[in-house]
Amino acid sequence: MSGCKRGVLVVISGPSGAGKTSICNELLRRLPNARWSVSVTTRPPRGNEQDGAAYHFISATEFQRLVADGELLEHAQYLNHWYGTPRRPVEEALAAGQVVVMEIEVQGGAQVARRMPASVRIFVLPPTMDTLRARLAGRRTESDALQAKRLAEADGEIAFARSGGCYPHVITNDILEDSVQEVLAIIEQARQA
Repeated sequence: MSGCKRGVLVVISGPSGAGKTSICNELLRRLPNARWSVSVTTRPPRGNEQDGAAYHFISATEFQRLVADGELLEHAQYLNHWYGTPRRPVEEALAAGQVVVMEIEVQGGAQVARRMPASVRIFVLPPTMDTLRARLAGRRTESDALQAKRLAEADGEIAFARSGGCYPHVITNDILEDSVQEVLAIIEQARQA
């Protein structure tokens, strides 16, 4: 992609286990001018997560300060923890013509749709709920109770994405390569606009 194409914010949302992170990782690997939007969160790190990679892990007090100061592009609570996207790094990357890849939940996606309507918003569905259940169980990083809570949340997220009007693009992630190609085509179309 040439440097003359405009920057674009790509929002990837979907239920836990739908394959959002796998798609995002492939976008970052394949798009030469792409960067990851590192979110802030009040949840503790999981497994071998490092601060500053996928998330900046901060206190609830610091999170509320960022909200009060208008420093977050979007923020939402999910499973009793707060998540948000720092505004300045996104705006700077877009001004430099970069593709900014952001993986957020649907409440945040709705906020981005209002604040940055030119963003590309894609909702990722699993092929079936049984597939989603198997993917969550296969992670082996969460309790059965948390997996059940995530499955319950998934129903609401899918309903919101289908009816809320915030996600003009909905893809079903059955075969990862096909899904990545579909997302790359959506991004290329947005960069040409």
